[in-house]
Amino acid sequence: MPRKPKHPCRYPGCPRLTDERYCEEHRKLESRRYEKYGRDPVAKRRYGSAWQKIRARFLAAHPLCEQCRKEGRLTVATEVHHILPLGHGGTNDEENLMALCKPCHSRISVEMGDRFRKYRGKCSGI
Repeated sequence: MPRKPKHPCRYPGCPRLTDERYCEEHRKLESRRYEKYGRDPVAKRRYGSAWQKIRARFLAAHPLCEQCRKEGRLTVATEVHHILPLGHGGTNDEENLMALCKPCHSRISVEMGDRFRKYRGKCSGI
């Protein structure tokens, strides 16, 4: 199956070709810059080092995507989803967490309306 052609890294002045936004070298730099300046302070507090430990422990205990298992597929879980979002009173308790693969987590987040919440009123005219 044909693949998309590689494109230049988006880091200013970098000529390397990549499949993603940034080349391997600049991905970490951009991630650090985003964490320091671009991320919402409230989200930064919620998803700090304590969350990273909880997430790692949960993924070790639940290595397969729960949604895919219900559909009869075995997929490695890479993300942890809050069933009741932290912003709506949810907690990091194990009963409120769900191990998911990236596509399932994205689909559930969009269905719940979590993604782009702050832009929804502006874009849809509501």
